Amino acid sequence: MTIGIVGLGLIGASFAKAYKEAGWKVLVHDRDSSAVLMGKIAGFVDDELVESGKEGCSLKDCDLVLICVYPQGTIDYVKKNALHFRKGGLVMDSGGIKRAVCDECFKIADKNGFLFIGAHPMAGNKYSGLKHSRATLFKGAPLVIVPPKFDDMKILDRVKEIMAPAQFGSFCLSHADKHDQQIAFTSQLAHVVSNAYVKSPTATEHHGFSAGSYKDLTRVACLNANMWSELFLENKDNLIKEIDNLISELSKYKEAMIKDDRNCLEQLLEDGSKRKTELDG
Repeated sequence: MTIGIVGLGLIGASFAKAYKEAGWKVLVHDRDSSAVLMGKIAGFVDDELVESGKEGCSLKDCDLVLICVYPQGTIDYVKKNALHFRKGGLVMDSGGIKRAVCDECFKIADKNGFLFIGAHPMAGNKYSGLKHSRATLFKGAPLVIVPPKFDDMKILDRVKEIMAPAQFGSFCLSHADKHDQQIAFTSQLAHVVSNAYVKSPTATEHHGFSAGSYKDLTRVACLNANMWSELFLENKDNLIKEIDNLISELSKYKEAMIKDDRNCLEQLLEDGSKRKTELDG
C-alpha cells in the first residue's frame, strides 16, 4: 500500500511515521524540499510525491492521499491536481474547518472520479513542525469524518480500514456545518480566550503565584498565528457567536460583584459547576 502526504508539519509527519511503521510506502510533498530530505534521512519517507510522471511516486500510485496543509492550501492543491489523483482513489484533508474545504473539494472529486472525504484528527499539541511529530500522535484519539454523502456506510468502513495505521480510537460522522459549529466552541474559542488572557498586565508578575489553574488556562495561548487566523476567519460566524455568548456570561459575574450580590454570584458559580458535572457525565 502507498500513501501520499502533502505537507510535512506536525500532522503530516506524524501520519508519515505511523504509516511507515505499518509497512506502507510513504511519498511526501512539501514546499520545503529540506523537510522531505530530512524525512528520507530519518527513514520515514521513501520518496518525494510528484503530480505525475515519475513511476511509483506519483499521485496515481497512491491508495490514499492525505493533505495536511491549511484550508485554502488544500483547496488549491485539489484543484491543481484534480486530473492526477487515482480514479476511485481516496483523498482526505486534516484541517480544522470543513465547510469551505468540503464545498469545493466534493465538487472537484465528483467531477474527476475520485473520493474526497473531510477529516479532522482530534489530536495535536501546542507545538508545530516536523520535529515534534511522532507515530503515536493519533493513537486513541477521535477522528471526525465529513463524507460527501451519508447513505453509504461502506465509506466509513473504507476510512476505518485505510486509517488503521494511525490507530485512532473512534470515528465520528458529521456534516460540515455541524463540525464547524462544534469546533468553534471546543477548540477555537479556547484558543482565543487563552491567547487574550495572558495579555493582562498582571501576567508579567505571575511567577510564584501560579499553579494548575494558570497552566490549564494558558496551555494553548502559544499558537501558530498564521494558521489560526485563517481558521478563525473561515469560521468567523460560528466563532463570533461563541465569543458573544462568553462575553454575555462574563458580564453576569461582573454585574453581581459590582452590586455586591453574593447570592447571585453563588448561584452563577453553582450553575457553572453543575453544568460542568453534567457535561462530563
